[in-house]
Amino acid sequence: MDSHDRVIQHFHESIRAKQMAMDTLAPAIVAAGERMVACLGRDGKILTCGNGGSAADAQHFSSELLNRFEMERPGLPAVALTTDSSTLTSIANDYSYEDVFSKQVRALGQAGDVLLGISTSGQSPNVVAAIQAAHDRGMHVVAFTGKDGGPMAAMLGEDDVEIRVPANVTARIQEIHLLLIHCLCDQIDRSLFGME
Repeated sequence: MDSHDRVIQHFHESIRAKQMAMDTLAPAIVAAGERMVACLGRDGKILTCGNGGSAADAQHFSSELLNRFEMERPGLPAVALTTDSSTLTSIANDYSYEDVFSKQVRALGQAGDVLLGISTSGQSPNVVAAIQAAHDRGMHVVAFTGKDGGPMAAMLGEDDVEIRVPANVTARIQEIHLLLIHCLCDQIDRSLFGME
């Protein structure tokens, strides 16, 4: 297969993955958006975390809230727990990498806040630890996962929302996680600010 055909194949695989996810994920996306809207409507905040590409997604989501998505509006409170290199390295050095998000959740999270934890496999130990910390703080959790949901899926409570992408290829899961971010940003803006 030449390079051109390989590119076309990637497009087709991405389209198929999104079509498969569309009908199955819509209810969970709406439920996650409602949790986030309720949190922000009570002057709560959304904390986000993930590793690698999922860290980039966590930062992307928080930047869309803090700045703006597709309309002019006031900034909304969101914190990406992936961005403070001094905090991340001090926690990893003094404790462990598994604690880099959970210690921040315990310090910054309040009852009623939302943690958005992102992991394509659902197996990231530091995101799992952050979910436990969020539960300890009385926070709600929205989890973006893929594959079989991993340990993250198993620890979610009835007030949490898992959005599990029905795919096994990491690239396809990440592509759909990005779409989830945009769906949630749109729902938040429409709900809080009446954007049509």
